[in-house]
Amino acid sequence: MNLKEKINEDLKSAMKSGDKLRLETIRSIRALILEFEKSGKDKELNPDEELKMLNGAVKKRRDSIEQFSLAGRTDLAEKEAAELNILMSYMPKQLTEEEVYLEVKRIAEEIDAKGREDFPKLMPKAAQLLKGKTDRKIVKTIVDKYLDNN
Repeated sequence: MNLKEKINEDLKSAMKSGDKLRLETIRSIRALILEFEKSGKDKELNPDEELKMLNGAVKKRRDSIEQFSLAGRTDLAEKEAAELNILMSYMPKQLTEEEVYLEVKRIAEEIDAKGREDFPKLMPKAAQLLKGKTDRKIVKTIVDKYLDNN
């Protein structure tokens, strides 16, 4: 089942259950899908496009949580956090920092990256392979840590 079908099914169940926050969040994802379809691009909604769409929505929520927290608006930050949890249910399984470190180590050994000067080789490869499985900031931090220790 692709994302569009899953969203439509979840939308129906959220309507039936009366879960307003879930309904609102799913509608926002559905709006992104419809916007993509009507954009006039001759692209299919493939898994990469779906992931890109979801990543954008997740990033937006994380930025909002940070801004609301800094402004002392915990009520709005909590709402964004709840929406983020719903969005994360549509994302691929997220890796722990330890799992990301092991992947970065494997990639570094594969491309023979040993020191700080190899950052331009290692970071793009790691970011590409771990796309959607973890936050890019975490990947950068772990790549830095790995290269500093070698």
